[in-house]
Amino acid sequence: MKIFVTGGAGFIGSNFARMAIDNTLPGLEDSDITVFDALTYSGTLTNLQDINDSDRFTFVHGDIRNAEDVAAALPGHDAIVHFAAESHVDRSVTDARVFVETNVLGTQILLDQALALKIPRFVHVSTDEVYGSIEEGSWDEAQPLLPNSPYSASKASSDLLVRSYHVTHGLNTSITRCSNNYGTHHFPEKLIPLFVTNLLDGHKVPLYGDGQNIRDWLHVDDHCRGIALVLTQGRAGEIYNIGGGTELSNAELTKALLEATSRDDSFIQPVADRLGHDRRYSVDIQKISSELGYAPKVPFDQGLADVVQWYRDNRWWWEPLKERSGL
Repeated sequence: MKIFVTGGAGFIGSNFARMAIDNTLPGLEDSDITVFDALTYSGTLTNLQDINDSDRFTFVHGDIRNAEDVAAALPGHDAIVHFAAESHVDRSVTDARVFVETNVLGTQILLDQALALKIPRFVHVSTDEVYGSIEEGSWDEAQPLLPNSPYSASKASSDLLVRSYHVTHGLNTSITRCSNNYGTHHFPEKLIPLFVTNLLDGHKVPLYGDGQNIRDWLHVDDHCRGIALVLTQGRAGEIYNIGGGTELSNAELTKALLEATSRDDSFIQPVADRLGHDRRYSVDIQKISSELGYAPKVPFDQGLADVVQWYRDNRWWWEPLKERSGL
């Protein structure tokens, strides 16, 4: 299979590409991978250096918002796995325009090109944030979309576009909605890598509000395995939630990171809560588990310890990113 991976120089997309080239994704052994990425601030070629010499890997510098870029690179592929997106909620609150341009317009251009070039398979990688916030229980895939931030609204819009191209044009699409990812190569503006790198450097960490916002944490390797299952076995037109099964408040997660870096509570800097900050996310993964046999494999404690150690060992990777971004 020849797979076109948009946003493949970013956190999740690069992990998918590395795992595919390493033959550790179910059903994708010996696949060829084309990473198509605009290399905006959060995409970096250092995420792909481990596979750069593989004869099954190709990198194309291009923008999903540019139809000519997509049309030049896409022919001959068997599937698209669409990761490319603006994803940082805080940035969307202060400037929503680029989120609409990339997440909505970019997805529409990609869908049009997939249709025109008769690409057999299209998997759209989305987020549980499109559901909004849930006080108790867990969302299944039939829940209405009630996004509360410009970021999640733009992702919900792209989800609806993908669905419409299946219904209207018969494009073979599936949508995945994941919970919060963590892992290596995670751009250091996000909570876990920001907190870990700050703490390693002896700096305080900014904890929003009362710290009681709850997220379900999913190791990026498990997420990528779930996406591979959907790509190879998922039904056309269907949506699949992918979760990790570890729900923690931000305060609980912060405590775990303090312990992992041998810091104490004096390193917590309470800050005003983010506008429209969703209280709790929780996805029901029964559908992907029963249909495709998905189950998370990485225990959270071990996964978090591995991530902290990776940031200890790889300052060369994250220090330039933090300096360049003013983090």
